[in-house]
Amino acid sequence: MCPADTLAHSQLHQIQAALTREDRGITVAVYQECEITAVWPGLFEQPRGIAIDVGSTTVAAHLCDLKTGEVLASAGVMNPQIRYGEDLMSRVSYVMMHPEGAELLTLAIREAINGLLVELSEQASGDINDILEIALVANPIMHHILLGINPVNLGTAPFALTTSDPVDARAIEVGLIAHPEARLYCLPCIAGHVGADAAGVILAEAPHRGEGMTLVVDVGTNAEIVLANQERLLVCSSPTGPAFEGAQISSGQRATMGAIERVRIDRDTLEPRFKSIGSDLWSNEAGFLEAMSGHGVTGICGSGIIEVVAEMYLAGVITPEGVVDGGLADQSTRIRQEGRTWSYVLHHAETADESDVVITQNDVRQIQLAKAALYAGIKLLMDEMGTPSVDRIRLAGAFGSHISVSHAMVLGLIPDCDLEHVTSAGNAAGAGARMALLDRNARIEIADTIRTAERIETAVAPDFQRHFVGAMALPHQSDPFPHLFSQVEPPKAKAVTSDDTPKRRRRTRSNR
Repeated sequence: MCPADTLAHSQLHQIQAALTREDRGITVAVYQECEITAVWPGLFEQPRGIAIDVGSTTVAAHLCDLKTGEVLASAGVMNPQIRYGEDLMSRVSYVMMHPEGAELLTLAIREAINGLLVELSEQASGDINDILEIALVANPIMHHILLGINPVNLGTAPFALTTSDPVDARAIEVGLIAHPEARLYCLPCIAGHVGADAAGVILAEAPHRGEGMTLVVDVGTNAEIVLANQERLLVCSSPTGPAFEGAQISSGQRATMGAIERVRIDRDTLEPRFKSIGSDLWSNEAGFLEAMSGHGVTGICGSGIIEVVAEMYLAGVITPEGVVDGGLADQSTRIRQEGRTWSYVLHHAETADESDVVITQNDVRQIQLAKAALYAGIKLLMDEMGTPSVDRIRLAGAFGSHISVSHAMVLGLIPDCDLEHVTSAGNAAGAGARMALLDRNARIEIADTIRTAERIETAVAPDFQRHFVGAMALPHQSDPFPHLFSQVEPPKAKAVTSDDTPKRRRRTRSNR
């Protein structure tokens, strides 16, 4: 039996008295900072639990000691549902078009989680039957699919949740392998596209308890946004799409070996230097090519895309409207014509096996569309809150952990704020899942907190389109960024626009 320091002896005797002699083998797990206990048949020297964050791209899990809260092992896996659709809505479309689609997606994610449970148990030299509790967060579509709920209602307006309540069930009932009596707890969803992962972020970050106005952004294919102070808690989601993860970008890829993740562009020569995953060296440093020889430079991932577009703007390669300036072709061979538009060559292929990494006009547009959707969602919350600015910004999720906050602000991904107060929250959703795993009071707390949250539906908000249009410019059409440009030198003002513009106009008129 586990040590049960906080469990009164009288309580333990009552539990034992209620059991038959044959059932006297029990385990009592005492949760941190909580007097509530849980009881399972069997003797366990080290009862364990799993906290899981089910994302649309990756699934991350942490095996924890239920007595001490220590993380014993961590692992992640690509979400196998990607083969049915790159983003969430394409997976919902798959379900709509294939009668067996919902079941296939459910089986795929359950198999992935079960694989993680086995892997983590082996990492920590334990047995799968030692897992007594599972706490899980997920976006609404992943949440519904995992639980075997058809997600089609989330594919069309009004994007209604089938259930928003916390789920407390036996893990075996949803096809997860662990102790036969292991419990599964899913944090509550909040709104149509604001899920249990956002609830986990709120639980971990507690923005409604801090001083000042706090903005928390979990950037993904569907960004979840929280704006709070001690008086109000507002939430919404915004459809950013997969561009920040490398999808729909000509040289885009996931953050794997060979992907460009950091970029700087010289403002005078327009020559770039960059870092790729697999080497700590910049591309202009001795030894870079040797360090990358095993896999080469293969493309550019989300953090690199943010930086290269922001750097192109700061260097004057693109205008505030996002147009690649073809007039710079005489100044640099990096500016390459692509039909009627222009591109920027970030990396020239070194071998026949590589391809040039090129940032096209369409790539810039995809990033503009994604960042404008995110910024518009933030502005809706700021309008509702009645605040013109925020005091603190926390960037959650894997993407938020790796992007440069200054480049994100240059791009107009987030509003102006003191850069010292813009920080990464890491995997806050996963941290919230661990809190719910280890502390039953945290489950009560987040359920109560969510009931006070005010939901803003971006899909039907009348001002969303206006904010979206304004946010298409870099960093914004009209919003000032005094904090940013007090620390980052703005691009030099140009007297004339790109020289390819009049050529296109003459050609257009001649074709009429």
